[in-house]
Amino acid sequence: MMLKIGSGIFYYFYLMQNIESLLLRYKQNYKLPLILISPGYGHISTDAVKSYGLTHRKPHYFFIFMLDGITRHGVDLQQFDVKNNELLFILPHQIHQLPLTKQGTDYFKLAFGEDCLARLPKQYPFLINPFNNQKIKFNPSAAERLKSVFSVLRDLLSNMNTDPELILAHLNSLLAEINAAYFAAGKSPADEKLSSYISFKLFVENNLTDHPAVNDIAKALALNTNSLYSIVKHYAGVSPKEFITNRLVLEAKRRLCYAESSSIKELAYSLGYSDAEYFSRLFKKVTGKTISAFVQDLSGN
Repeated sequence: MMLKIGSGIFYYFYLMQNIESLLLRYKQNYKLPLILISPGYGHISTDAVKSYGLTHRKPHYFFIFMLDGITRHGVDLQQFDVKNNELLFILPHQIHQLPLTKQGTDYFKLAFGEDCLARLPKQYPFLINPFNNQKIKFNPSAAERLKSVFSVLRDLLSNMNTDPELILAHLNSLLAEINAAYFAAGKSPADEKLSSYISFKLFVENNLTDHPAVNDIAKALALNTNSLYSIVKHYAGVSPKEFITNRLVLEAKRRLCYAESSSIKELAYSLGYSDAEYFSRLFKKVTGKTISAFVQDLSGN
């Protein structure tokens, strides 16, 4: 079956290259791919934004922190209202839908590449999004600290020649503050069970299209199958097998949004399924829609 989605894979690659080049073209430091935007600072031209597209698959990390007002962004086909002292984060490969109109009077937006993250002294578990919660609410004191770090970053990025280590030090502080807020209310990533769940989620991400068996994942994480089931069920609300299936279907939705495949057979194969009919039935079972109906809804027809 052919997928009727836009102009297909060639348009997708053109758009992805365009989005990636946007970060590199408008970066605010000679040695780091990083852009910060706030009212009156760092805005990209309207024509460049139009070439970006209102809906696109992110090739980099993107944060928006609202200080005053409200804005609505879509992430993986879900809508999020971001209000005062709230931050929305979007990860590489997620589908991002920008608002149709400008909203909010005071905010910070930050985009940076994986290479920035790789140069930091530690990793931040919130970037795996273990609780599937894209939005974080900050208490007033934490919000003030976050605002302060964003403001220092803006000052540093006002000079293209700023020492990258200074920028990375403040980016590290920013991520530490966000990570602490994400894991608030006693949900510490140092907790053994939560740490195992994060490891499970990361393992699935790194081996998604190989369809790893639950037994194999449990062995890799030095857990027995029952323990892994209990941990994943507790944090995700589904079994490990259902988690993997849901993640594969989400990836299918993302790829359908960008017409990354010309047929259901090609889409199924790219996700590790040799039987396109089985994949089609699985997609309908999880989403309640056939692939054709899902694509039709995307096109608005």
